Amino acid sequence: MELPSGNGTPPPPFDQIMGHPKPLWMLFMSEFWERFAFYGIRWALVLYIVAQFHGGNASGQADANLTYGSYLALVYAGAIFGGYIADKVIGYQRSILLGAVFMAAGLFAIMLPDPNVFKLGLATIIVGNGLFKPNISTMVGKLYSVADPRRDSGFTIFYMGINAGALIAPVLTGWLASQVFGTEGTPAYKVVFGAAGIGMLVSLVWFWFGRRQLKGIGRPPEEAPGKHRVAYVALGALLTIPLVYFLLAVGAQALQWVLTALFIGLAGMLLVEGFRNGAVARDKVIAMLIIFAFNILFWMFFEQAGSSFTFLADEIVNRDFGGWTFPTAWFQSVNSIAIIALAPILAWVWVAMARKNVNPSIPRKFGLGLIFNGLAFLLLMVALSSMVSVDNKIPFWTLFMVYVIQSVGELCLSPIGLSMVTKLAPLRLVGLGMGGWFLSTGIGNNLSGIFASHVSGDTGMTTTSALSGYTFGFWSLLGAGVLLFLIAPLIQKLMHGVK
Repeated sequence: MELPSGNGTPPPPFDQIMGHPKPLWMLFMSEFWERFAFYGIRWALVLYIVAQFHGGNASGQADANLTYGSYLALVYAGAIFGGYIADKVIGYQRSILLGAVFMAAGLFAIMLPDPNVFKLGLATIIVGNGLFKPNISTMVGKLYSVADPRRDSGFTIFYMGINAGALIAPVLTGWLASQVFGTEGTPAYKVVFGAAGIGMLVSLVWFWFGRRQLKGIGRPPEEAPGKHRVAYVALGALLTIPLVYFLLAVGAQALQWVLTALFIGLAGMLLVEGFRNGAVARDKVIAMLIIFAFNILFWMFFEQAGSSFTFLADEIVNRDFGGWTFPTAWFQSVNSIAIIALAPILAWVWVAMARKNVNPSIPRKFGLGLIFNGLAFLLLMVALSSMVSVDNKIPFWTLFMVYVIQSVGELCLSPIGLSMVTKLAPLRLVGLGMGGWFLSTGIGNNLSGIFASHVSGDTGMTTTSALSGYTFGFWSLLGAGVLLFLIAPLIQKLMHGVK
């Protein structure tokens, strides 16, 4: 008998491509282009803020890091509301389409070199991403029954779509900005943002024409028909943009209190639903929330990739190769190259270990993710303490390998986390549960900006400030990873057989 999918009903019969439901590949490509847009601007944001709004002065690094962290935090926090709107109001398909429109508008808006318009554009991207991101991930889970052994593998393939877009975007936008429309010293950042906006429009069109393959999955709830609801949600999104702008403007420290309150409220809603559904559902929610706490710590340090690591690459890493300089933007693609190369291998490893009944539990996979993230910081500690050259540079290969090692940790944690939420969240609130996953990621991202601002200090990053900060990162991640390994049996018991 077919077991239910994430929405509590059996998934419809789908044609299969490469052993997976056909709509997976449509969602893969829609996510590819959305991630192209998202990661196309990632490398440029902190550099642009310093260049455009601080006159290129290194003292602007701390502000750039804080803005970047707050932006990412709100991107993921918005997933709470987007998930809930999809669950209860307009369905997943319409949420994705509406979110794509808002994201494209915001990406084109940040082309204007005004600090207020820039933050207003970021706020528009945030609102759109909240409608798009959690819902396309949730729909992947709805293609499979809960007990389908291909489920984790399907999420890993989907995760490759994310990283394929993230791989191409920095290379293309970096080339356009520094070689075609600008120079290495003065990149044309407007071109970066415009190219990302075009990528988002491609994602919108791709999903619009491909959604027929879903056979009704993600349609509006039966009790909530009517396209007029989309207009109400669009109006609500427009009214939300000034609020998000305000949250960006108040600063990362104040935002942290807001995000913490949101997380407590969301946890309360999930727990109430869990208790209402009995002891097993309650325990699963508790297990999920414990994992969320460790997820915060992982992303706090992982997301140095777009903030402090960018300044490290720009100023302290030796990027010279005999007259040719490796572009700073291209470091953002290393993570994606590693993910694409290693994801099929790790997916095969999980399946092979499952056949032998030695597949690590979800908590221990998360523990491995934290430990690998910590090892990346250990490499930076060694480089900054014993490999600094006379011109105050560290070898190129060290930062390159940091991104690779972090990618292994990410593969142990992130795709498994998406799948975990669809298995552990209460059936009626899967979208909200996915929103909780992204909110915990967002809290980690906001903390990453606060941490990165300390690494840069008041006058800009130095080898001394970087060594101090990254040493703290190593010990924090190692301690959390070991702790998670130790309490894994308790968490697994709360999960009641979910693997």
